[in-house]
Amino acid sequence: MNKYILSCCSTADMPYEYFQERKIPYACFHFVLDGKEYPDDLGQTISFADFYKKIEAGAMPTTSQVTVGQFLEFFEPFLREGLDILHITLSSGISGTYSSALAAKEQLLAQYPDRRIFIVDSLGASSGYGLLVDMLADLRDRGEPIERVYAWAEDNKLKVHHWFFSTDLTHYKRGGRISAAAAIMGSLLNICPLMNMDQGGKLVPRKKVRSKKRVIGELVQMMADHAENGIDYAGKCHISHSACYEDARLVADLVEEKFPRLDGPVRINSVGTVIGSHTGPGTVALFFIGDKRQD
Repeated sequence: MNKYILSCCSTADMPYEYFQERKIPYACFHFVLDGKEYPDDLGQTISFADFYKKIEAGAMPTTSQVTVGQFLEFFEPFLREGLDILHITLSSGISGTYSSALAAKEQLLAQYPDRRIFIVDSLGASSGYGLLVDMLADLRDRGEPIERVYAWAEDNKLKVHHWFFSTDLTHYKRGGRISAAAAIMGSLLNICPLMNMDQGGKLVPRKKVRSKKRVIGELVQMMADHAENGIDYAGKCHISHSACYEDARLVADLVEEKFPRLDGPVRINSVGTVIGSHTGPGTVALFFIGDKRQD
């Protein structure tokens, strides 16, 4: 069996302890908050609570992706150890990180021609991206070789569903995800857009739902409509939230009640600092395996 490293970027939004336990190294994005640059290191440098408090107080963080040079520094130690690499990136639909990883791969293979580097565009984000990485880690731990894990990722990544809503549309307007008029009307009419990621890994508003209670019901219904085997879904389910744990817990309780065959309890994670810079507080996202995503 060939030796290889399974790695990803910090924007997979799984807990720091998870990556340590599962031996999955991650490349850090960065963000600037109040004039200071931070690594997106899963709450180690600045806690998620402090990060979102600063945003709620008016801070507007900016983010930067992993550069080609940073990928070179991240990948090369593994290659020097004689390891192949399977790296999963944040969706190319919202970031240029996939292109940076490919450029680093080409440079490194010229130096290490006997090694192999596989790069997968997750077409996902946050803990949906994390769900894909989690399933690949399961395959790795069962002894599957790198080329089979890579092929599985490419064949199945569009089966990872991302459905989410936000009660605060400020940052979605700022990032161009929704129009300024839609954000204003949404706030006035108490509308919480139900959104998902399309086949290209881009965020797309799907429904305008009035009230948080109703959008939570729609969120869980999307899982019933699209999950593998419907309410008999027996796979994993992740939820991420940005400073709204109670809402995430409510969604998790409804999912666990509606889908009794889940593979373990719903995992609730925080939306990390880079993804959270673009969502702001108030977002809840639900991730599961289902039918192939459609545009």
